[in-house]
Amino acid sequence: MAVTVEKTSLDEVLLLTPSMFRDHRGTYVETYNIEDYLINGIDIKFVRDDISTSAKDVLRGIHYDDKTWKLIQCMFGKIFFVVADMRKDSPNYLKWVSFILDDVSRQQVLVPPGFGNGHLVLSGSCIFHYKMSEYYDPANERGVKWDDPKLGILWPVKDPVLSEKDSKTNYL
Repeated sequence: MAVTVEKTSLDEVLLLTPSMFRDHRGTYVETYNIEDYLINGIDIKFVRDDISTSAKDVLRGIHYDDKTWKLIQCMFGKIFFVVADMRKDSPNYLKWVSFILDDVSRQQVLVPPGFGNGHLVLSGSCIFHYKMSEYYDPANERGVKWDDPKLGILWPVKDPVLSEKDSKTNYL
């Protein structure tokens, strides 16, 4: 199996498409093989895997820190996934890119440190999986409100389901 890597409009953010085997029984996909990633210049040591489940119209994020690489994928369902450059010294500061991630394409997004990410569930429910390069450190955690006008993200929802924290978080 292999993975195809594409740059996005934010050069540091990569879209990865693992190869898939399909037959009459279903599909098989290898979601991570360090050799495939190393061949593509992705030399990141992941130390933990996290999974969240959410229902339709749940919006999580936008969260980030200055240390952690994240490899994101939607294991089940369909999500609208956003990555925003939160690095104040970057020429792309506050620019964002979005993706539709689902359990059909199995695409992944590599999110660098300093980039915020959030997702909105488009299907009835979803399973969201991410590999992380750092252990959780609440002192380093940052967040931006999902509808902050400085970002101007075009979310495909008017009234998302939010946690209390995500409904008021803002560090801009």
